[in-house]
Amino acid sequence: MKPVPCGAALALCALSLAAAAQTYPTGFGPAPLLPEPSRSLIPTINVAPADPWPKGARPVPAAGLAVSAYASGLDHPRWLYVLPNGDVLVAETNSPPGPGEGPSIKGTIMKYEQKKAGAGVDSPNRIVLLRGIGANGAAATRTVFLEGLNSPFGMALVGNELYIANADALLRFPYQQGQTSITAKGVKVADLPAGINHHWTKNVVASPDGKTLYVSVGSNSNVGENGLDKEDGRAAIWQFDRASGKGHVYATGLRNPVGMAFHPQSGALWTSVNERDELGNDLVPDYMTAVKEGAFYGWPYSYYGQHVDSRVSPARPELVGRAIAPDYALGAHTASLGLAFYDGALLPAFKNGALVGQHGSWNRKPLAGYKLIYVPFANGTPSGPPQDVLTGFIGPEGHAYGRPVGVAVDKAGAILLADDVGNMVWRITPAK
Repeated sequence: MKPVPCGAALALCALSLAAAAQTYPTGFGPAPLLPEPSRSLIPTINVAPADPWPKGARPVPAAGLAVSAYASGLDHPRWLYVLPNGDVLVAETNSPPGPGEGPSIKGTIMKYEQKKAGAGVDSPNRIVLLRGIGANGAAATRTVFLEGLNSPFGMALVGNELYIANADALLRFPYQQGQTSITAKGVKVADLPAGINHHWTKNVVASPDGKTLYVSVGSNSNVGENGLDKEDGRAAIWQFDRASGKGHVYATGLRNPVGMAFHPQSGALWTSVNERDELGNDLVPDYMTAVKEGAFYGWPYSYYGQHVDSRVSPARPELVGRAIAPDYALGAHTASLGLAFYDGALLPAFKNGALVGQHGSWNRKPLAGYKLIYVPFANGTPSGPPQDVLTGFIGPEGHAYGRPVGVAVDKAGAILLADDVGNMVWRITPAK
């Protein structure tokens, strides 16, 4: 492993000190100022049309950092997982075909806008494996690792068992270190709530001792408009015992929990959550929070603790009364999906802090997100304003060259970022 260049270390430290002296941006931090709700007959729609990266173009790293294309020409890469030997798994995936939410003017507009934003592609339903680093900084080899899946997303290895979270089920596959493909049929561990799949991504992480699996399941609606009976077991994080396969709901009221990670110091499970829409440009902030067992985080009846959402009927004041406010706001409509804690040595300024992939807004003016950010932590809790790590995903015409999603730290300590519109995996290292 190469030592961190002195200049890069000093630049990153300066970045940290500068951020600490700043105030929190609107909608960020442990105690965000929330405006009054603003509703309109026609919701704000402001989509950044998807365009390929121009030849030779790439995102803009923060001072002291460099970025290179670790893999290009992928097919809608959404999520990343680093195996113990350093191989990188990439889930090429998108929403599954299904019954949908029924015909409506709003639904038709949404499908059109999703296609415009680059999210209308068919799901490749596979996982590819990237290995090593070639002379140009890209992966030395690329192979199809698993295929024939159903909108796969989360991945977690425990011993010789690899768990894959499909849109409708948690599967287990045998794995031997170093293999470049799996042809064995997966064993179903558990069914996962599916159906309409307003939010289809299912993530999975293993507890540090490997005994327990946690699976995130998003809601089937924005705020219960498809019927609260369609939300059974959703907007929640589930806990599964690996030995028995038995599972139960661990925490609820989380509209769309996507990223999950255990903090390297505290050992607490954290998640990044996409909050509700159609209450205005600055409501409701997405957030990350330490997940407490048995806790209720408000959705759909309230947001950011006990701020009541009057759109939901019937009201449930007894539930609102026990809703917990999350730990750290990540900006309204930023679509904060990726979450990883930095535990490497290559970039010491990021040690133990959170890296958050912000996919970017579609319903806010001006646009928000479309970047990779870093949130510093101290003693297991957030300790300062967010810092930009990788920007430049929006071109001068307001088009999106890329959209950040999954984040991971590779075996060398570099940061990896999946870009599902640019069809890339970016690799961030110290500047030379």
